[in-house]
Amino acid sequence: MRITSGMYYKSIYSQNNGQLNEALFDVNKQIASGLKIQYAQDDIRTFTETMRLDNEISTLAQITSSTESALKMSDQTDAVLGEFESSMNRMRTLLLNAANGTNDETSLDAIAQELRSIEDHFKNLANTSINGQYLFSGTAVDVRPIADDGSYMGNDGLLEAFTGSKTSQQYNISGAELFLGEKKLVQREVTTNVVQTNLSTKYPDFTDSTVAGTSALIKSSDTIRDLMGDSDNAVDAGVDKHFFYVSGTRSDGVSFKEKIAMSDDEKISDLLKEIGDLYGNTPEVDVVNVSMNQNGQIVVEDKIKGSSKIDFHMVGATDLSGGAAADVTNIDDLGVGEANFDRIILGTSTAINPDLHVREFIKSSLSSADSVAATNLIEGTIYDRAEFSKEGATLSSATPQIVRETNAFATAKTKLSEVADISQGTAGTLNGTSFVVEGTDVNGVAYSAQVDLSAAGSTFTVGGNTYNIYDMGTPRAAVNGDDMTYKQFMDVVNMLTTGNLPATVPGSDAEYDAAIETSDLMGRTFLSHDGKIQFEEIGTGNTKASLAIYDANSGDFTVGADASVMTFNTNNAITVRDPKTDFFKTMDEMIRSVENYKLYPDSSSGDIRNVGIENAIAMMDDLQDHVYRAHSQVGVQTNALNTSIQRTSLLEISAKSLRSTVVDTDMAEASLNLARLNTNYEALLSTAAKVSKLSLVNYL
Repeated sequence: MRITSGMYYKSIYSQNNGQLNEALFDVNKQIASGLKIQYAQDDIRTFTETMRLDNEISTLAQITSSTESALKMSDQTDAVLGEFESSMNRMRTLLLNAANGTNDETSLDAIAQELRSIEDHFKNLANTSINGQYLFSGTAVDVRPIADDGSYMGNDGLLEAFTGSKTSQQYNISGAELFLGEKKLVQREVTTNVVQTNLSTKYPDFTDSTVAGTSALIKSSDTIRDLMGDSDNAVDAGVDKHFFYVSGTRSDGVSFKEKIAMSDDEKISDLLKEIGDLYGNTPEVDVVNVSMNQNGQIVVEDKIKGSSKIDFHMVGATDLSGGAAADVTNIDDLGVGEANFDRIILGTSTAINPDLHVREFIKSSLSSADSVAATNLIEGTIYDRAEFSKEGATLSSATPQIVRETNAFATAKTKLSEVADISQGTAGTLNGTSFVVEGTDVNGVAYSAQVDLSAAGSTFTVGGNTYNIYDMGTPRAAVNGDDMTYKQFMDVVNMLTTGNLPATVPGSDAEYDAAIETSDLMGRTFLSHDGKIQFEEIGTGNTKASLAIYDANSGDFTVGADASVMTFNTNNAITVRDPKTDFFKTMDEMIRSVENYKLYPDSSSGDIRNVGIENAIAMMDDLQDHVYRAHSQVGVQTNALNTSIQRTSLLEISAKSLRSTVVDTDMAEASLNLARLNTNYEALLSTAAKVSKLSLVNYL
């Protein structure tokens, strides 16, 4: 075989030269780009690991951006709530000044004016925005949260920042939580609003009104005779001649109705104990505190925190003639009596029965549902048959509908059975329950209807005709009373109030739906944000309609008679404290106490349902505590966002470092490789040059 120079070249130089050139190219490429590989084909494992790390770095960058944006809003919220607290401190100081008995009306007017300016400041703070987004609108960030009247226009949605895989962090406080939220640790407290005086000190001789006495407020240590009066100077010990008709609701939503009989010599403290027992107090455990304040008003405080259900109403009656007119089974029968004891003893009463003294403990501006018939002339005897208040085209109840289990406000989808006290009547069901809906429709025509709830199918009767109340099932049928929703019930109320009924009796489902559609064009019946039923006539500024809704057995104090299953509007005790917050409504009520010059609840003049300045201070304390808690939550959120940013920054640095380790070129190592390859290449060239100088003879 003949050996040629080409064979030498190919064997020694050509193959090695290609490999060295390729290696030199790769090293130079790494040095130039700073990367170990350029394409996936260069090193699939390195490429895959690099892509994974690039994705992680991109995700961490998104987290940082999201969290930093959220932090800006959280920081702004923090600052706004700080201003809230400063302004609330100023408002509390003004209320304390107003409670000073030395202030005249001019001073109180000046304080009220400053309070109103602070209220406006609160509304401006509540409507703070950042980058065009409102802080307290929930997820409806483009909606101005607080209207001019203080109502909340946003939602309860939560804004959350993306902080990692399957993790997020809330960064807002919705207005629903801040302005309408619940204070779980607050105990509901209600009070009567009629100031009670001691009749025995005012009239030392009940047989002679000219005998001078002194005016004194009643105390819990005084006797029932001191409270209710007498027609002689003898104390009838042990004779039950004073009767107190008590209605209310316990912490668990169970209603009660009881007539308490007492004698002259029993103490008011004994009456208060009897009232406490109706709420469930036992010798071992008190579930409520029932007391009498310095103005002779009864105060009921729930000892169970977080419940908004307790309610109270009471009226007292004494037949000074010694008859049985005070001992009735239907409270309407007290309407013939006299509420003003002065008129009784002075002989100036115009009541049908001037010897029947009816003691009112609670008054309101609400009127009796049966006032047109003049069967009940004393407002204080009315509990849950009060007409809805009227303002322009709107009728409003004053009693919120509250779900028993959750203490939440009812909505249109809530079932009546979820709110009702189903321990009354047939236990565990609304079957057999009846409600009365009466008043005048939008045309001024009087009506009275009865809604009958039944497991076999609910109906309503008006004008002698009974109509089905249809469900939304397939096929349609009269709804089971336990399944009736507030929407279905309010549809009936809306039909009655607008004067639209199904075309035939009992009415087909199509006729029923048509009547609802027609009534919806004339008015709407709905639940407000705080769970109160309202009716609004469409297309007018002043409605002719009136409305009252109550349990059919309301007012029946027969022994063993069931209490009302539900109350829709009440002439009840005034709420002083409640777990539920309505920030601007509460603030308005506190300011009105100053504007009305009321230190305490007093039904004798002005706004007779106002809580008074003394109670307003306690209400302010609750509002401040609520805002403090919200502010603390914002602080926690801000800290969590800061921590997230710090953690993300560290992770981003770590990921970039790891990526650099995986894909970035080690310049020192690459330089050594380049030097080594250059040396090898030079050696190759030298060897090839020497070989190429050999002749065949030399080789041989």
